[in-house]
Formats: sequence, C-alpha cells, structure tokens
Amino acid sequence: MNHPTHARRPLPTNRLNRRAFALTALTGSAVLGLAACGAGGSGDDTLIKVASHLPPMTDVVTTAAESAQEEGYTVELVQVSDNVQYNRLLADGEVDANFAQHEPYMQAFNEENDADLVLLDKIYDAKVGFYSQAYDDVERIPEGAQVALPNDVSNEGRALAMLHDQGLITLPEDAGFEGRVDDIVDDPLGLEFVLIDLLNLPSAYEEDGMALVYSYPSYIEKVGLTPADALFLEETVDQRFSISLVAREDNQDSEKIQVLRRAMTSDAIRSFLEEEHSDTLLPSF
Repeated sequence: MNHPTHARRPLPTNRLNRRAFALTALTGSAVLGLAACGAGGSGDDTLIKVASHLPPMTDVVTTAAESAQEEGYTVELVQVSDNVQYNRLLADGEVDANFAQHEPYMQAFNEENDADLVLLDKIYDAKVGFYSQAYDDVERIPEGAQVALPNDVSNEGRALAMLHDQGLITLPEDAGFEGRVDDIVDDPLGLEFVLIDLLNLPSAYEEDGMALVYSYPSYIEKVGLTPADALFLEETVDQRFSISLVAREDNQDSEKIQVLRRAMTSDAIRSFLEEEHSDTLLPSF
C-alpha cells in the first residue's frame, strides 16, 4: 500500500534546535611535531596546515604528523567545529589540505561555491547506520514514524539507500546513492522524514517520537553509542563515501602535499586504524 511521503525542510525551531551544537568558525589549532628541519627548506616551506573536525579524523592527522616529521615537515592541525569551515579554509588558501569528508560532499561544495577542491587519497570507511531509542527490530517500526536524515544531498542519498535496502522504502532502480526524499516511489509505512544537519542528528536520537536516526560513529558517540548499537548498518560499502584527504587543484602536486599523502597512507596510519578504531571504521587504502 502506498502512502504519501512527508518531509520537513528545514527543521522548525523546537526542542531539537535548543539542543543543537553551537557552531563556531574555528576552535583553534594545535601544532604537531617539532620545528621542521632538513629536507624541503625552512619556515613556512615545511609547515603543512591541515583542517579537520572530530576524532578519529583529528587523531589520524596527529598520527600522520609523526611520519611527516621524519621527512623534515611539521603538520599543524587546524581543528574546526562544523562541516563548513574546513572547506572554506582550504578554498581560501588558509590551510594546505583537509581531512573530514567524502568525495560526494566535496563535489557538492565545489558546485555550490565554484571551488576547485580535489580528492587525493581515500583513508577510511566509517560504519554508518540507523539508530533507534524506541525500537529493537526494523519490523516494529510503526506507520507514520519519524525518521531523521542528514540535510545535505550527498548523505541524504546514502541514508535513503540504506532504508531501501531494509525494505522500508522503495527508490527508483537507478537511484543508487543519489536518491532524494522526493524520489521515493513506495513508502508503505507513510514515514515522515525530518532533514537535520549532521551535527544535530545525535540530539534527534534523544527526542521523543523519533523512530530512526541516521548517523556516523564520530557524531553518535556524543550520546554514548557505537556502531554496535545501531538498529542496522550500511550493507554495501561504496568507497565514494570514504573519508578522504583533500587539497586544491593549485597545490595538489606540491612537495608539501606529497609528503602529507605519504604520511596519511603510511603503515603507521593503517595500524592505527586497525588497532584503535576497528569497531567504527575500515581502512580504505
């Protein structure tokens, strides 16, 4: 039986907004490694600024800094507090690279801002999933239930593909990971989709009446959950969504960036991901 599909855009002001994370332009930076010396010159020639957001992304940058130091370079982590600043800093030339996003998100930023960011290396695949405070079985999801989805187009499509795989909705055969709420062709439960910024999805999990909430491990950790707590996880890993190292067209071939790429794809990073974060991610290089 088909039911009309409902989506709320944007999220109205309510309790969810009151719990929303405060977004600031920049929380500060931490200089990692010793003063550069040896290969590559001196001063700013050997300083590599990398914008990132949350652990384990920031932890990967700090671990890579140790490898870069061996080549005479210092990596400076510029940690931001939202999903906008790391791209703006890079596009404006204030940092050399960033590590916080997947390729579809980067492409959307390029299109919306006439930017020239480029993906360099895929580093890891996060174990994304849907979480529920009220239900322990997909079969128990009731008619008219509210479902919290990310409000950026790249992650919206990924989340809808997961719901499609679970049989909760039906998307067009060719939708893949690029479907939108408006594309849903069958919604037997008449679900109500609420589109929310990624940062605020953990707060949605705690809201009464929210049946399902999509989230990444880095965000859902804020409410004490891990992928092991998900009602269901993504079944098919598409490496277009790997969290990746990103630079600009004008600096991607520079010596600095080549040093950073070697550091970010080193054996030390692979061991760090496998030994410290195997419950939340998979290395993708």
